[in-house]
Amino acid sequence: MRYACSALLGGLVLLASVSGLEAHAASADEQLRALYEAEYSWRQAQWGQVRDAQGGWRDGPALPHVDAATQRDRLTYWDNSLVQLAAIPRTALSAEGKVNAAVFEQIVTTLADEVRFATYEAPLNSDTFFWSGLYPRMGGFQTEQAYRDYVQRLAQLPRYFAEHQANMRSGLARGYSVPFVSLQGRERSLEAYLAEGEDNPFWSPIAAMPAQWSQALKRELQAEAREVISAAVVPAYTDLLRFMREEYLPRTRRTLAARDLPNGDAFYQAQIRNFTTLDLNAEEIHQIGLAEVARIRAEMDAVRASTGFDGDMQAFLQFLRTDPRFYAQTPHELLAFTAWVAKRVDGQLAANLGFLPRRRYTILPVPDAIAPFYTGGRGGLESCLFNTYDLPSRPLYTLTALTLHECAPGHSLQAAIAREAPGDIPEFRANNYFSGYGEGWGLYTEWLGIEMGVYDTPYEHFGRLSYEMWRAARLVIDTGLHHYGWSRERAQAYLRDNTALSEHELTTEIDRYISWPAQALSYKLGEMLIRRKRGEAESALGASFDKRYFHDTILGLRSVPLTVLEQTLDQWVAAGGPDPYANAAVQ
Repeated sequence: MRYACSALLGGLVLLASVSGLEAHAASADEQLRALYEAEYSWRQAQWGQVRDAQGGWRDGPALPHVDAATQRDRLTYWDNSLVQLAAIPRTALSAEGKVNAAVFEQIVTTLADEVRFATYEAPLNSDTFFWSGLYPRMGGFQTEQAYRDYVQRLAQLPRYFAEHQANMRSGLARGYSVPFVSLQGRERSLEAYLAEGEDNPFWSPIAAMPAQWSQALKRELQAEAREVISAAVVPAYTDLLRFMREEYLPRTRRTLAARDLPNGDAFYQAQIRNFTTLDLNAEEIHQIGLAEVARIRAEMDAVRASTGFDGDMQAFLQFLRTDPRFYAQTPHELLAFTAWVAKRVDGQLAANLGFLPRRRYTILPVPDAIAPFYTGGRGGLESCLFNTYDLPSRPLYTLTALTLHECAPGHSLQAAIAREAPGDIPEFRANNYFSGYGEGWGLYTEWLGIEMGVYDTPYEHFGRLSYEMWRAARLVIDTGLHHYGWSRERAQAYLRDNTALSEHELTTEIDRYISWPAQALSYKLGEMLIRRKRGEAESALGASFDKRYFHDTILGLRSVPLTVLEQTLDQWVAAGGPDPYANAAVQ
């Protein structure tokens, strides 16, 4: 009897201990939830966002403030958030809470670092500018209020641009700017916005008002838009164009390296950490890149030999860059090729993913205003953009890999899954993007295309390898430029000697790396991690390995630091490689 009572007492004590741990975990999770929900709502308001009727976020009536005082206030908020996060014991968090904490910490650290290093004093790079992306890429808005808010935002452009210009003057004064060589000619993208009325790009949402609206409402909104374009948009862009040509560009720095900036070594290391989410330094990354370049070069040599080409690698690259058979004759031909690849990939998706989203994307050309210095393509939730400018610089043999990366199973599909995948995740995670995770997945899908059977010719296989080499070369070039002090010409020569990129492409790419330190490192490092973890999973699980569930596990996380991705995949393998959605209610 005494034994039974002791056992019962022990069991009650154990239950009480477990309950206490659960309560402790719930308490820590609740503290974390309150912290990240408050920060995310505050951040959205800072960016000028308001709730829409469905509970999501949309652009409100105000453009964000970007002045130095506002930036300092944001840094204070984010630093305080990190202090509060550090006070929550990680061991007391649930498994999901630990992931949320790691993601939140990386997001806020990155945001704080950007202000700490005052990157807002150079709010542009060789192909992305603060004056672009201020109206919807496709179509217009669905509500009258959204249109009225749009007009109000346009009225604030003079203030918004003036704050940016003041920041850029401060950057020039302390020697912080984008290198001149990577910005030459970019100011021409402002010229389209000097047009009045319906010829101005900001008119495009006005032209796309819902057909069922009354003519009276349409005329009213059209009149307001014409007035604000004339009174605010055109003067703001006119002044900004003058500022860029007469004041900013002549005074931008002529050096290239991030190390040459104020506190440059610390800045570059912070950029490496924030883009890759890995604890690596420039020297380590440079060596990884050299090893990958050597490995991929051997594969490229084998594919070159399989074509029967009589010549060395440099002769083969010259052949690929100049033979007309490899180039589209019209923009339609290039876009049609990408559409054909995308449709063939659709037929392979079910064999590679357990969960498929309902959302669809479209294929569009890069807008004319930015096409001359834009990349070959980019994909997102709504569309994949492909560059049809200077067709002799856009080889078709690389378009298969590019379509996989940008469209599906790459970024467009990735973005749709992030919206629709089963399982609730916090809003701040659902609307976040880590470059190492996202671009690592995009590059991995280019390799996955081999299993899908979408590379038809040795030239397309070589194009994929050339793209993989391009990303490996970035590890060498980015660190070469910003840590070792390479010249622009040396960087161009390295890319020219190791890839089949056209002269136009390699020039725009090198300028991108010059103006955007460390961003280019994320692709290859992310892809290497995913391929390494897949190899480990296949070895550990054997016949039980199902690549659909491996891919679902990656994409179901949405966007996380690579350290979190690695830990999650290790846990998935330890659990036997299960279907992550086996018990989920799919809507």
